[in-house]
Amino acid sequence: MIHVVPDILRSGIAFAVVLGILVFVHEFGHYLAARWCGVHVEVFSIGFGQAITSWVDRRGTRWKLAWLPLGGYVKMHGQERPEEVSPQVRASWIAGRTFHEKRVWQRAIVVAAGPIANFLLAMVLFGVLFVSMGKPVTLPVVGGVLPGSAAAKAGLEVNDRIDSIAGQPIHDFTDIQRIIEAHPDETLPIAIDRGGVTLAMQAHTGVKESDGRRIGLLGIGGGAVEYRHLPLVTALIAGLEQTWTVTAETVQGIVQMVDGTRGTEDLGGPLRIAQLSGQVAELGLANLVSFIAVLSVNLGLINLFPIPVLDGGHLLFYFAEALRGRPLPPRALEYGFRAGLAVLASLFIFATWNDLTNIGLFHWMAHLMG
Repeated sequence: MIHVVPDILRSGIAFAVVLGILVFVHEFGHYLAARWCGVHVEVFSIGFGQAITSWVDRRGTRWKLAWLPLGGYVKMHGQERPEEVSPQVRASWIAGRTFHEKRVWQRAIVVAAGPIANFLLAMVLFGVLFVSMGKPVTLPVVGGVLPGSAAAKAGLEVNDRIDSIAGQPIHDFTDIQRIIEAHPDETLPIAIDRGGVTLAMQAHTGVKESDGRRIGLLGIGGGAVEYRHLPLVTALIAGLEQTWTVTAETVQGIVQMVDGTRGTEDLGGPLRIAQLSGQVAELGLANLVSFIAVLSVNLGLINLFPIPVLDGGHLLFYFAEALRGRPLPPRALEYGFRAGLAVLASLFIFATWNDLTNIGLFHWMAHLMG
């Protein structure tokens, strides 16, 4: 019990920092795009509810930090439709500065800018890590050999460094995977370095079916990881590539959950994020920065889901408006937002249930009752 309170406190502080950064960047993307499109921003809030502190800048925007740190919002001038507000409110609008009177493509830019800002944050954070800490690269060194595999039959051993396969030079372990997967059921010449001695051997690759296609197998595990410092421009490009990789893997995981090939136990909510934030913060700044980058990608993706209430839902409505040449009927928007709220509420309840299960609350209650 003595250690529980410090753990909870650390997780709470780390969670507030992590979520605060993600929310600020997301909302700041909306804010900058609104400014660029000539829309006046009335409120920029980090958190919900009563303000802890607030101030008004020289442009008339009220910046505030609120008590409930579970999100944030940007309130734009004239965000409502004219028919949705009273004549007194309409009379207070500043001509040319309201959100609703902007063209559909301008409103779409303002909405899309939030998720885009999250992807840019991830790219920059990964790039900063690659400059300061180095990019982790798995060396082309055999870390393990599966019995009976193509590698074992060819005579590969632990600590062998693979220099080339089929005449193609090998720089890291991903090169080995790329070449082997592209050559199923083929005999390939392999050049290795074993204790300073260059050896040549032949390996006949195995075969595995994956997503309807045949891929080659060698049967070795990766070895040591080396951190290679990158120049700034190269690091930012590598950060973009890493952001794309995380995005693709996240989308693949979501698709697998939907089609049933992967369980939904990995789906977590705020409690899981808070728990992981505390654990990752304990591992050091570099791990925390990497964690924020991955979460930023997830936040950007989630907000692009075509669910009303989320940014993706608004973009879907704007797309329909562009095709029709006029906004969707108010009733259609109302039903859409109600459905979106129902979906989000269901996801939140399900994710919270997963969180409580993973932290052992139900097991503890059962043990207490037993």
